[in-house]
Amino acid sequence: MTNADFEKLVDTSDEWITSRTGIKERRIADDDTATSDMAVQACQRALDMAGCAKEEIDLLILGTVTPDYRLPSTACVVQEKMGLPNAAAFDVVAACTGFINGLSIANSFIKAGIHKKILAVGVERLSSFTNYEDRNTCVLFGDAAGAAVVSAEEGDSGIVSTFLKSDGRMREFLWSKVGGTLHPHTPDYTYDGTDKIMMTGSDVFKVAVREMANASRHVLDQAGIDASDVTLVIPHQANIRIIEALAKRLKVGMDKVFLNIHKFGNTSSASVPLALDEANREGKFKEGDYVLMVAFGGGLIWGSALVKW
Repeated sequence: MTNADFEKLVDTSDEWITSRTGIKERRIADDDTATSDMAVQACQRALDMAGCAKEEIDLLILGTVTPDYRLPSTACVVQEKMGLPNAAAFDVVAACTGFINGLSIANSFIKAGIHKKILAVGVERLSSFTNYEDRNTCVLFGDAAGAAVVSAEEGDSGIVSTFLKSDGRMREFLWSKVGGTLHPHTPDYTYDGTDKIMMTGSDVFKVAVREMANASRHVLDQAGIDASDVTLVIPHQANIRIIEALAKRLKVGMDKVFLNIHKFGNTSSASVPLALDEANREGKFKEGDYVLMVAFGGGLIWGSALVKW
């Protein structure tokens, strides 16, 4: 869906959307494509790149807020569709930080010697609960999936440090009110958009910039390096203004920040792995380089991961 498509839906314009968000287009799944279908494709591509057999995967961690079902987990659906006979599987509900959470959990399990090869996935079909009558939110979101194989290896490359934090007091800055057990759909429910994504953009902006900068500094400090030592920063692709403000706080040039928001929009937990894969395939970093990933989302929750490629 391009910005021109949204001009036909709501009172907006290409100039308004681009200047405020940096988004020009986004991908929308068709009615026959489930969240699990996108996850399977991303996982298979990750396995192919890693030269890893399905039988080697012993854990699948899937971040999403748009599951196939309320029960069972989408991770279990993906496990069955892919045929991963030796894998435990579970979902992580962490909005836009879902993939960062998955990496952090995978890193901890591997360091503890519990698992050896893990698929970490971020996947969203946000079009399934986007309010296409709300001009402030509908232009932001797209559908996507990204995945990585995390394995136990010798040497100093890999996940150097991770950081996670949340503050539920600000949950109503970015949320979906109706549809859970606290506010369930009732027979007389009026579909007024409260079961879709709702956001207070100005509040989200301020917290996102501050806390993504803090999360980034945390993993850099843990590793004993400076932002200037990082080859590439891969932020959650939510809003170009947030990303530019983050770069300014970290004192890194935008030439060291990877952007693909103009093509895909905000894809929530798929955002970071989608950008990581694209940057990798474009040769934006090489062996030994530091790559900083950072995200922020509904919860409110934020996190970061520093990787030595």
